[in-house]
Amino acid sequence: MNQTLIESATFTKAFVALIPACMLLCGSTVQYFRWKKSASALLQLLGAGCLVVVIVTHIFEALHVMPWMGWGREHCIGHYLDLCRSYSPHQL
Repeated sequence: MNQTLIESATFTKAFVALIPACMLLCGSTVQYFRWKKSASALLQLLGAGCLVVVIVTHIFEALHVMPWMGWGREHCIGHYLDLCRSYSPHQL
């Protein structure tokens, strides 16, 4: 399969996922700062932030931003950043 087509599909999927993730982050921020400053609202805010970081990581991978991080390759900084951030919401 053509590498450009795969990267385009990765970018499209990540960009489409970014829209609801940003909405979730904005809603969580408003909920935490305006209505209730509870532990559950803080955990929801942190989880939404981690989700946005994972999606932005995939966008950077598709656009080849900061290639020195080795996006998409195992045992590189980009791989471990994505891995750590994807597990963070599950730990919360």
